[in-house]
Amino acid sequence: MKVALGSDHRGYALKEFLKGFLRERGYEVLDEGTHSPERTDYPVYARRVAQKVANREAHYGILICATGIGMSIAANKVKGVRAAHVCSDDLVRLSRQHNNANVLCFGSLYTDEPTAARWVELFLKTEFEGGRHAKRVAMLEGE
Repeated sequence: MKVALGSDHRGYALKEFLKGFLRERGYEVLDEGTHSPERTDYPVYARRVAQKVANREAHYGILICATGIGMSIAANKVKGVRAAHVCSDDLVRLSRQHNNANVLCFGSLYTDEPTAARWVELFLKTEFEGGRHAKRVAMLEGE
């Protein structure tokens, strides 16, 4: 499974941690930047990850900035992306089960490494329930 990662400077350290975490578990990681802690603009990296997911070059995406909010807004501008900004285990699980989210977003200011690892693992292992939710997800896609 391929996972695209992206962050701005505020999420860089957590992205680097997750890159190793994912590779240790056998995931192929596409690191879309940033590649240093120097100040940068989060929409650039949100778009790169979102496009990888939308074009099916990656199965899922993970985006990190200071709050996760800007990344989720930027990623959701790309057709075919359902980016979820999360702050709890339940929201991670429900974003997959009910919304078939394909991009996970959270903030480095509010998420430590163990929590980020738990959320990423939960996100990647939780299945979309389909059923009554499938119609709603299709509506999000304009179908």
